[in-house]
Amino acid sequence: MTRAIAFAALLLLSACGKQGALEPKAGRPPPVRSETQTRAATPQEMLKLDPQAVPTRVDDNQGPLPERGNDPFNLPPPRK
Repeated sequence: MTRAIAFAALLLLSACGKQGALEPKAGRPPPVRSETQTRAATPQEMLKLDPQAVPTRVDDNQGPLPERGNDPFNLPPPRK
């Protein structure tokens, strides 16, 4: 019996998703545009992330290191 109730609750929760286009709530003003924008952004444009929000990963930002010449300070570790 408990599994049947849990299954029914799961089915009801899975049907709660929004299916239509995003629109502002009734009675609320639309989002304010910035001074540099020529028009107000649409909800889809507002959901898009900036490149700075999700940067691409850079594993090696220096590249291969150049070979060092004769280095007088490159000594082996001391013996114990």
